[in-house]
Amino acid sequence: MSENKEMSGQIEIADEVIGVIAVTAALEVEGVSGNATKALTELFGKKGQTRCVKVAKDENDVVLDMDIIVNFGTKVQLVAEEVQKKIKNAVETMTGLNVPVVNVSVSGIVKEKAVKTAEEL
Repeated sequence: MSENKEMSGQIEIADEVIGVIAVTAALEVEGVSGNATKALTELFGKKGQTRCVKVAKDENDVVLDMDIIVNFGTKVQLVAEEVQKKIKNAVETMTGLNVPVVNVSVSGIVKEKAVKTAEEL
Protein backbone atom coordinates (compact mmCIF):
# COMPACT_ATOMS: atom_id res chain seq x y z
CA MET A 1 0.00 0.00 0.00
CA SER A 2 1.42 3.27 -1.00
CA GLU A 3 -0.08 6.15 0.89
CA ASN A 4 0.70 9.76 0.08
CA LYS A 5 1.43 11.34 3.41
CA GLU A 6 1.91 15.08 3.45
CA MET A 7 4.71 16.30 5.62
CA SER A 8 3.69 18.83 8.20
CA GLY A 9 5.78 21.35 10.03
CA GLN A 10 7.33 24.70 9.52
CA ILE A 11 10.33 25.63 7.39
CA GLU A 12 12.26 28.72 8.44
CA ILE A 13 15.05 30.16 6.30
CA ALA A 14 17.45 32.34 8.29
CA ASP A 15 17.90 35.94 7.20
CA GLU A 16 21.64 35.31 6.91
CA VAL A 17 21.04 32.52 4.39
CA ILE A 18 18.91 34.85 2.27
CA GLY A 19 21.63 37.49 2.64
CA VAL A 20 24.33 35.09 1.42
CA ILE A 21 22.20 34.20 -1.61
CA ALA A 22 21.71 37.91 -2.37
CA VAL A 23 25.40 38.80 -1.98
CA THR A 24 26.49 35.85 -4.13
CA ALA A 25 24.01 36.83 -6.86
CA ALA A 26 25.11 40.49 -6.76
CA LEU A 27 28.78 39.57 -7.08
CA GLU A 28 28.00 37.61 -10.27
CA VAL A 29 26.96 40.83 -12.04
CA GLU A 30 29.69 42.31 -14.22
CA GLY A 31 30.65 45.72 -12.91
CA VAL A 32 30.03 44.93 -9.23
CA SER A 33 33.26 45.03 -7.29
CA GLY A 34 33.69 42.60 -4.44
CA ASN A 35 37.35 42.50 -3.45
CA ALA A 36 39.12 45.67 -4.52
CA THR A 37 40.11 47.29 -1.23
CA LYS A 38 40.05 46.78 2.52
CA ALA A 39 36.70 48.58 2.62
CA LEU A 40 35.28 46.13 0.11
CA THR A 41 36.69 43.20 2.02
CA GLU A 42 34.89 44.45 5.10
CA LEU A 43 31.72 45.02 3.09
CA PHE A 44 31.74 41.72 1.19
CA GLY A 45 34.28 39.70 3.20
CA LYS A 46 33.60 36.45 4.97
CA LYS A 47 33.41 37.98 8.44
CA GLY A 48 30.61 40.32 7.46
CA GLN A 49 29.46 38.70 4.26
CA THR A 50 25.87 39.82 4.74
CA ARG A 51 26.65 43.22 6.26
CA CYS A 52 25.81 44.90 2.94
CA VAL A 53 22.31 43.43 2.71
CA LYS A 54 19.27 43.97 4.92
CA VAL A 55 16.54 41.34 4.88
CA ALA A 56 12.96 42.08 5.93
CA LYS A 57 10.56 39.10 5.90
CA ASP A 58 6.78 39.13 6.12
CA GLU A 59 5.03 35.76 5.70
CA ASN A 60 6.23 34.60 2.25
CA ASP A 61 7.54 37.99 1.09
CA VAL A 62 11.12 39.18 1.43
CA VAL A 63 12.23 42.78 0.89
CA LEU A 64 15.96 43.25 0.39
CA ASP A 65 18.08 46.40 0.72
CA MET A 66 21.51 45.93 -0.86
CA ASP A 67 24.61 48.15 -0.87
CA ILE A 68 27.01 47.62 -3.76
CA ILE A 69 30.27 49.07 -5.02
CA VAL A 70 30.75 49.30 -8.77
CA ASN A 71 33.83 49.45 -10.97
CA PHE A 72 34.69 52.83 -12.46
CA GLY A 73 33.58 53.14 -16.07
CA THR A 74 30.53 50.93 -15.77
CA LYS A 75 27.01 52.23 -16.32
CA VAL A 76 25.85 52.43 -12.73
CA GLN A 77 22.12 52.38 -13.54
CA LEU A 78 22.44 49.25 -15.70
CA VAL A 79 24.58 47.45 -13.11
CA ALA A 80 22.10 48.27 -10.33
CA GLU A 81 19.15 47.06 -12.41
CA GLU A 82 20.97 43.81 -13.24
CA VAL A 83 21.76 43.33 -9.54
CA GLN A 84 18.05 43.73 -8.73
CA LYS A 85 17.08 41.10 -11.32
CA LYS A 86 19.80 38.64 -10.27
CA ILE A 87 18.99 38.90 -6.57
CA LYS A 88 15.24 38.57 -7.12
CA ASN A 89 15.70 35.53 -9.34
CA ALA A 90 18.24 33.81 -7.08
CA VAL A 91 16.31 34.30 -3.83
CA GLU A 92 12.97 33.28 -5.35
CA THR A 93 14.47 30.23 -7.06
CA MET A 94 16.45 28.97 -4.09
CA THR A 95 13.98 29.70 -1.28
CA GLY A 96 10.54 29.69 -2.86
CA LEU A 97 9.84 33.04 -1.21
CA ASN A 98 8.39 36.01 -3.09
CA VAL A 99 10.70 39.02 -3.55
CA PRO A 100 8.51 42.02 -4.45
CA VAL A 101 11.24 44.64 -3.82
CA VAL A 102 15.03 44.77 -4.11
CA ASN A 103 16.42 48.19 -3.23
CA VAL A 104 19.97 48.73 -4.49
CA SER A 105 22.15 51.50 -3.14
CA VAL A 106 25.45 52.26 -4.85
CA SER A 107 27.76 53.17 -1.99
CA GLY A 108 31.01 53.56 -3.92
CA ILE A 109 33.00 53.37 -7.12
CA VAL A 110 36.39 51.68 -7.43
CA LYS A 111 38.94 52.35 -10.16
CA GLU A 112 40.22 49.34 -12.08
CA LYS A 113 43.79 49.95 -10.83
CA ALA A 114 42.59 49.34 -7.28
CA VAL A 115 40.82 46.16 -8.39
CA LYS A 116 43.96 44.82 -10.14
CA THR A 117 46.17 45.71 -7.18
CA ALA A 118 43.89 43.88 -4.73
CA GLU A 119 43.71 40.84 -7.01
CA GLU A 120 47.51 40.71 -7.26
CA LEU A 121 47.81 40.45 -3.46
